Amino acid sequence: MLSNTLSLHLFVPEIALVVGILLLLIWDLAFSLKRGSAAFIALAALLCSATVTLISGRVSLDLFNGMIARDPYADFFKIFFTVATAVTVIVSLRARDAIDHTDGRDREAAEYYALLLAMCLGMNLMAAATDLLMAYLALEMVSLVSYVVVGFRRRNAASAEASLKYVIFGGVASGVMLFGLSLLYGMTGATEFAAVRTALIAAGPGALAIQILAVVFVLAGFGYKIASVPFHMWCPDVYEGAPTPITAFLSVGPKAAGFALLIRFFVGAVPDEAQLLGAPWAVLIGVISAATMTLGNLAAILQANVKRMLAYSSIAHAGYLLMALCVFTREGEQAILFYLCAYLLMNLGAFIVVIGFSEAGLGENIESYRGVGVRAPLIAAVFAIFLFSLTGIPPMAGFIGKFYLFAAVLKKGGMFFTVLAVIGIVNSAISLYYYARILKEMFFQKGETEAPLAIATVHRTLAFALAVPTIALGIYWAPLIDYIGRAIS
Repeated sequence: MLSNTLSLHLFVPEIALVVGILLLLIWDLAFSLKRGSAAFIALAALLCSATVTLISGRVSLDLFNGMIARDPYADFFKIFFTVATAVTVIVSLRARDAIDHTDGRDREAAEYYALLLAMCLGMNLMAAATDLLMAYLALEMVSLVSYVVVGFRRRNAASAEASLKYVIFGGVASGVMLFGLSLLYGMTGATEFAAVRTALIAAGPGALAIQILAVVFVLAGFGYKIASVPFHMWCPDVYEGAPTPITAFLSVGPKAAGFALLIRFFVGAVPDEAQLLGAPWAVLIGVISAATMTLGNLAAILQANVKRMLAYSSIAHAGYLLMALCVFTREGEQAILFYLCAYLLMNLGAFIVVIGFSEAGLGENIESYRGVGVRAPLIAAVFAIFLFSLTGIPPMAGFIGKFYLFAAVLKKGGMFFTVLAVIGIVNSAISLYYYARILKEMFFQKGETEAPLAIATVHRTLAFALAVPTIALGIYWAPLIDYIGRAIS
């Protein structure tokens, strides 16, 4: 256990983000920052945070009296969140629906980027939390900032409605989760994950019923953050109503943070079946996984709006990830982290293309993409790469990611896990249908005009930059798998 002074030295990545937030707010008060200047400060803070994380070496220490951990696992997710936030900062430079631009000024640009940094800070804390109290505070920090950025377009009715729904669902999930955490504290008299686990093992099977109840309530908070069934109801409306760059960010950042904390919680605080005979964690999470991927894919088929379709697709992908979590093995955790990396590339890439099309004058309905393959062939081809990867077609990163997910489940063995893997494979096949609908409209339907579509340079550049590793990881992925293996060791 380190002293608070020494803990601060290893807390520099988070301090860099705090400094960036303060600079944005104070500088804007003094000089009224423009969008480009605010984005530059945000990117500089993210770069400093990532640099310090990378050069500080591999350490595994508990900071601030065991509240958070500084270890390779947390560092992996810090880099992940930095990349997701940086891409969102850049893509927001040309997004009209993100920041109010009136009277020739970028109103609230500094606040917008400060909120993105605050979300990154909260996600870093979620990935590093090793205490029930810190886990709750970090999750709430991300949630509260999410409510604000979803409703950032205050004059837009859809954005305000999405934010209100998000607050209502989030408040209920937060309350249920807090009740579950209070049950765990009442049973164990501790908040640190390791101490909670030790106390639950000592309590034995006699306390299994109340332990199951507590964990189920805690799962409400995690399920809301990752948009798993039955805590998914907010996701489609929020994704559709939020500014599109925020939708892209929510689809990868907080979802990954939820899984990072979920893994820490089950590995660190919850006894497994071998230590507490009869613990039904595998069945509980496996059933949620099957329901999540099935509902997400079937509902996505019915959607005409691209953002709602990708929202339900995001729900389905949470189901795939939960499938690997329920095996509670090193291979399952490794598969989750690899798939999150692939998902970052392909889902952010898909949303960036959607943003590019929207800024070029196309609508958000799938039918508005008719003839895009003729009007913007290169960007349409890049979009196809992302959609094929989301489906899990080789040689894309999504295929390798799903291969590791299914392999981890099948390696566990047994009828339950075999059936779960089959459900996942069937759902992957179903997803091809609604992704192919977009490809059909772009390449096989004739649009009203064949005039070239002007896609902003920043959107084209980011889309191509994400498409390259999406393909590369489908061909050669060994270095990333090795790095992930070290992160979870």
